[in-house]
Amino acid sequence: MTRKVLFTGKTHNTNGRDGGARSSDGHLDIKMTQPHPAAENLFGAAWSACYMGAIEYAASLKHIKLPSGVAVDAEIDLNLEEGSYFLSARLNVSVPGIDPAVATELLHEAHNICPYSKATHGNVDVVTTLI
Repeated sequence: MTRKVLFTGKTHNTNGRDGGARSSDGHLDIKMTQPHPAAENLFGAAWSACYMGAIEYAASLKHIKLPSGVAVDAEIDLNLEEGSYFLSARLNVSVPGIDPAVATELLHEAHNICPYSKATHGNVDVVTTLI
């Protein structure tokens, strides 16, 4: 099987009072005077965007038309225990107008599709809630 790179995100980060992050394509340009909470917020934004795309893809495979208003709220916690840092997460998902059982199935399938969910599986405790 041949790997096909679909997209490469390129960012440049600097620290300090004038620190920030910007992408090479100019779509991202933010100030980050402190690495935290910026890192957790950026990770939450990236993961929830990817996860929403995975929900949409899972729905398309089942020929389910999603309504507008699907939303993912990500909460990323930076934790410290016994001198070791680690992340935990909560993904709160709204899929209005879809039967809750069907929506729950889509959320489960989305974790098997989303590259961020795959990357964090077994490494980050995550709770996904249909709201």
